Amino acid sequence: MIAATKKIAGGLVAAALVLGAAGCTASEPAKSPAAGGPNARKGAAEAPGSVHRAIGDGSTAYTGPQPNVQKPQKLKPGEKPPQFVVFSWDGAGEDSQKLFSHFRDVGKKYNARMTYFLSGVYMLPEEKRFLYTAPQHSPGRSDIGFGDLQGIKDTAAQVRAAWLEGNEIGTHFNGHFCGPDGGVGTWSVDEWKSEIDQAKSFVKNWKTNAGLKQEEALPFDYDKELIGARTPCLEGQKNFMLAAKGMGFRYDSSGISKQIWPKKTDGLWDIPLQLVPMPGRAFDTLSMDYNYMVNQSGTTSQGDPSQHTYWGDQMRDGLRQAFDRVYQGNRAPLIIGNHFESWNGGTYMRAVEESIKGMCTQKEVRCVPFRELVDWLDAQDPKALEWMRTLDVGEAPKEGWTKFLTAGPPAPPAAPAGVKPAAESAEETGDEG
Repeated sequence: MIAATKKIAGGLVAAALVLGAAGCTASEPAKSPAAGGPNARKGAAEAPGSVHRAIGDGSTAYTGPQPNVQKPQKLKPGEKPPQFVVFSWDGAGEDSQKLFSHFRDVGKKYNARMTYFLSGVYMLPEEKRFLYTAPQHSPGRSDIGFGDLQGIKDTAAQVRAAWLEGNEIGTHFNGHFCGPDGGVGTWSVDEWKSEIDQAKSFVKNWKTNAGLKQEEALPFDYDKELIGARTPCLEGQKNFMLAAKGMGFRYDSSGISKQIWPKKTDGLWDIPLQLVPMPGRAFDTLSMDYNYMVNQSGTTSQGDPSQHTYWGDQMRDGLRQAFDRVYQGNRAPLIIGNHFESWNGGTYMRAVEESIKGMCTQKEVRCVPFRELVDWLDAQDPKALEWMRTLDVGEAPKEGWTKFLTAGPPAPPAAPAGVKPAAESAEETGDEG
């Protein structure tokens, strides 16, 4: 794995913004679950199987509506918003560590459904690597390698089961190129379109490319399933979003923000990672395992073993502080990013698991994928969302949610007597507004 580092300078912020990716090696395939989990919406379709329409070469198939998902509901007047928490995984793939399958089990145990950002090259075997041509790179290049047959089978099994459980399959694109030399931050809109098309192609044709025609199809139409992403190293967001808005995407999670309600940018929901506490330190870091690690051991190699437990506790406690200040404050969605890695003895995986347990079991908390969050956002009154964006980090409405949301934003001040509004004056004088 190759990763690049980007830092935020100034103020109290010292967040290392780097995204790595997991590889795919041998592991035990997962079994497809039955529909009807504890957070399945009422009236959900029966288990996929009654409908099965192969798409393309049969790598994917339409099997009906996704089971185990919740239908969005518009807030009632004055109703307090739920506390959303999104756990997401960059470069999701099943390797010998079996972390994909492990966290699927964790999610089922604690009623958490998540977003898995699949790297397309993990579904492309090494011997077919020349099918991939990254923008500004020669054919067959990838900074995170490619798949092997067992890894492809195991990753497909996990993706299949995850979707049936109500999780989301997004994309982390392909070769994970970062930095100034051909990195994603230098790509044009058209180059991003090429990268997106290739990421889709490797998922839509994995059985042909890997020679695994007898394997079970992924149970969804990926052209419709794929609505969101996180870019490698959080670079190239602007041009990616310009490319993505015309390709079926509805959100991006490559940005950086404090813990406030999200907004739309260029027609997509901009739902960034967030600046969260670093307990015992005088700065915030990004809500991602990699960034805690960089601020602790400074490297992906194993740091001081005597510090592993402390570092994991520090991440868990920082995420819990971040949770508490929105749960008791502005109720902004908490966005957490992770990797299937065992950095520093796996202490960050423990921190994430303990965070899921501690957060997703609380009242009024919904641990959901990005897809369900944007469905809910789209169902709300845009003016109400904009009004909630005025609440700062940890700020609860002073007179309670009912009054805050019922009253809404204050009306603009009336113009003094005899003075016409600016828009009206411009129209009458012929000025261009």
